[in-house]
Amino acid sequence: MYRAPVDEIAFTLKHVCGLEDLQKTARHSELGDDLVEAILTEAGRFAAEEIAPLNSVADTCGTPLKDGEVTTPPGWRDLYHAWIEGGWNGLSASPETGGQGLPQMLSAAALEMWNSGSMAFAIGPTLTMGAIEAMEKHASDELKARYLEKLVSGQWMGTMNLTEPQAGSDLNALKARAERNGDGTYRISGQKIFITYGDHDLTDNIIHMVLARLPDAPAGTKGISLFLVPKYLVNDDGSLGARNDVRVAGVEHKMGIHGSPTCTMIYGDDGGATGWLIGEENRGLACMFTMMNNARLAVGIQGLGVAERAYQHALKYAVERRQGRAPGDKGDGMSPIARHPDIKRMLLAMKSRTQVARAICYACAHAIDMANVAGDDDNRTFWSERAGLLTPIAKALSTDFGVEVASLGVQIHGGMGYIEETGAAQHLRDARIAPIYEGTNGIQSIDLVLRKLPLSDGEHIKGFIAELKAVADEVAASNRAEFGATAERLMAGIADLSEATDYMLAARSEGRIADALCGATPYLRLAGLALGGVLLARGALRSTGEAASRLAERTLLARNFCETTLCETAGLKADILLSAEAIQAFDAEALAS
Repeated sequence: MYRAPVDEIAFTLKHVCGLEDLQKTARHSELGDDLVEAILTEAGRFAAEEIAPLNSVADTCGTPLKDGEVTTPPGWRDLYHAWIEGGWNGLSASPETGGQGLPQMLSAAALEMWNSGSMAFAIGPTLTMGAIEAMEKHASDELKARYLEKLVSGQWMGTMNLTEPQAGSDLNALKARAERNGDGTYRISGQKIFITYGDHDLTDNIIHMVLARLPDAPAGTKGISLFLVPKYLVNDDGSLGARNDVRVAGVEHKMGIHGSPTCTMIYGDDGGATGWLIGEENRGLACMFTMMNNARLAVGIQGLGVAERAYQHALKYAVERRQGRAPGDKGDGMSPIARHPDIKRMLLAMKSRTQVARAICYACAHAIDMANVAGDDDNRTFWSERAGLLTPIAKALSTDFGVEVASLGVQIHGGMGYIEETGAAQHLRDARIAPIYEGTNGIQSIDLVLRKLPLSDGEHIKGFIAELKAVADEVAASNRAEFGATAERLMAGIADLSEATDYMLAARSEGRIADALCGATPYLRLAGLALGGVLLARGALRSTGEAASRLAERTLLARNFCETTLCETAGLKADILLSAEAIQAFDAEALAS
């Protein structure tokens, strides 16, 4: 069973990641601590009592396709309607369209709990939220009036249609076509694959966001447009009309998230699906990136949510399972395996990685919120750049940690972890997709190194590193013996990050792009580990007014992470600085021939 860690979530939001800053702004001045607690408590209750019990049911039943229609797992339709009746779908959407206008930080926290309940369930509403944001920022008033309110309420759901058989992450290769009808509408034709919730029975209409090319579009990504293509056309009075020329051709049989229908979609069997332009012609990528940036943080939160669920699952098993005699145990009988040092080591690793993922995802959401409430251009630029810097780290490190934590959970279960009936394997199977979709973690690393490090001519990342060092100095100045070598390890990790950053900036400015890309993935992990250690330490520093047990727990987590996992930074730095020549000399094609 899953129990939402509401107290830890609330502490991380407020004292580690800056929710207090937002509560002081005019836009969120009415967001008091009591309201925050009420929202988190109810979101946690819904996740634990309504979503979580159906997770294994969905894993077993999947989403069968029959007679051209997809059926979701037993109980999911009722679950979804209970979810939208609670108002959760519009948590951060504009009040003008029926949303609650709450910060992204609260949306992130709720999303964590829903993903812990069931990652396969939570991803569907997540894409709807992305469609809402794209429409709020880019759609015409006419389209907003017709579609937005029902998306915000959850009466309809949205999708994101990018990938095609010949075009995975390379959008230059997209072939889906759009032709002007002359009346403001477009005819859309082509095939899209890996479309999450492309078809289902949760809502009576599905609003597809589809990337396609016009006949006279420029080559490459500069010639991509974004179109709104509903499953059913909508009449002027808001009622549903004829079925659009779009169908689901298949549902993928996947390693995990079996409750999420991953569809192959066909547009234009009968002359072309009717679509409406979002934004401007040939400017669709900018509109889609509004959805993708939202989705990338959301996928990072998926890694976090699965990690928390896997940790709780493993902890419960470790306390109940008895095997052998732990050092120092006396009396008759075997010890709970939770007392054995190696199990303690793994549980600590699981918990600290989970808390790092939580803090980094919430810090990213905080930056997005601060950019939205900024009162001047300088502040808006700063927080936009901070959100840009943290997004690839939040997506990649949190999903990597999700897999690592779920794998440790299987290991703690021993042989029973490899047996499906215990449920530990499902967490690992579900988590494994998250480092792949919404831009692989390798793509996140490229984004970080080539696009985010150069922000403000490299000054933003340097300021970020200075902020990390200030926390390390604060740990050292606290002179608390229970921190052990935390300050020393933080300073060493931050120094490794600083040296690696200088190398990356120099390689990019000198045109040695291949050298930079060879080290991009270890660089992202290095940056994430340094940030994670700092955020754990900040949590321990801010816990001094809490119960002694909470202070001790947070200090122990920070110390363990910094004295063990953060030690990776030296090896990651060496990988970045020294591996380029060997990597570029490796000829995989020659070996394969």
